[in-house]
Amino acid sequence: MSKDQQIRPCCSATRESNTPKQVEHIIETKRPNKENIKLKENMVYLPGGEFLMGTDTDEGFPSDGEGPVRKVEVAPFYIDRYTVSNAEFSQFVKETGYKTEAEKFGWSFVFYKFISPDLKSKVQQVPNTPWWFGVEGAYWFQPEGPGSTIEGRMDHPVIHVSWNDAAAFCNWAGKRLPTEAEWEYAARGGLEQKKYPWGDELTPNGEHYCNIWQGDFPRVNTEEDGFVGTAPVTSYPPNGYGLYNVAGNVWEWCEDWFTNRPERKINESQLNSQTPKVMRGGSYLCHKSYCNRYRVAARSSNTADSSTGNMGFRCARDA
Repeated sequence: MSKDQQIRPCCSATRESNTPKQVEHIIETKRPNKENIKLKENMVYLPGGEFLMGTDTDEGFPSDGEGPVRKVEVAPFYIDRYTVSNAEFSQFVKETGYKTEAEKFGWSFVFYKFISPDLKSKVQQVPNTPWWFGVEGAYWFQPEGPGSTIEGRMDHPVIHVSWNDAAAFCNWAGKRLPTEAEWEYAARGGLEQKKYPWGDELTPNGEHYCNIWQGDFPRVNTEEDGFVGTAPVTSYPPNGYGLYNVAGNVWEWCEDWFTNRPERKINESQLNSQTPKVMRGGSYLCHKSYCNRYRVAARSSNTADSSTGNMGFRCARDA
């Protein structure tokens, strides 16, 4: 088994549905009046320009399309300082009555340590990934399934949201998902070819800068960074552009279709409901022994209708 095959399963689990829903979901939401969009409160303006995208280091995964390093230019844009929170998603649902994919399917993927003893006999384990279980009734409002709640976690990132759900929220907010190039440009925070958004050391001076797994994955999490699951969206120091948690915490959906040859343009005639979308940033489940995809150049993907307990998003907007 290759290095890439060994680490891929911890990133996320895939729903593998054959029913595309992105058009249906965007239509279900409504765009608010322009005066309701608080553009500058939660967004940072970035001037864009040319930067070096990707990595050629030994820590990268060539089969993920992390390399080659290439010059990419992005236009000026705005991007959220932090991922969309439970509080923000609650407002969206309250105003639109939106139902997420997890609610429509009736289940979502939950990390095994978060499942209550009462539910363990009613869940389905994902083949080859013993830490992921399909839990009936798990969705953004009850993240660990029936009996769980987001009470006390309103400032945490919303989870169990598919790409389609994220696109619907963006449509309502008068925003959009960031392109992958925009995401990496913003995540680098003005640094060139550094491993993390803050530099090359994971814990400079012994300080934790992100929410990832410490200990023996997936058995023991020592919680040295302060969290076993998600952390509040403004946890840890922001990067040089003022963005929080672009490494760890939750995977973030990007606008782009995924290809392991990102330097080549995708043939849209070959797209289908199972063509994956790009995810960036890693999550609280990432560990160097399995998934060191909390590096700023790292990439992953999932189908547009998949949802798990470690997937969220942030929004962008044209300047």
